Amino acid sequence: MSKEYKSKTQELKRALFTLFPGLCKGCGLCIEKCPKKSLSWSDTLGVYGTPTVKANDECTACGICQEVCPDCAIRVERMKKVDNEGNKSENTG
Repeated sequence: MSKEYKSKTQELKRALFTLFPGLCKGCGLCIEKCPKKSLSWSDTLGVYGTPTVKANDECTACGICQEVCPDCAIRVERMKKVDNEGNKSENTG
């Protein structure tokens, strides 16, 4: 039997930042490791009643927060850029 967790997604300049509050225990590793310091505490409470995180538009979609999260509570999906001719390419900054 599997449990389905609700997600909370933020659309940023370079990424879709998805957090699963039901998995986040508020350890803060993602905040510590973010090279741009684009993560901060939010008002949403996590699994133990502790604050979860939110991202801001300084996020470069590097994915470090996703990698260091011990509970797989974060998903970062890099946005695709569309040029003037309608061609999609990965947003690299």
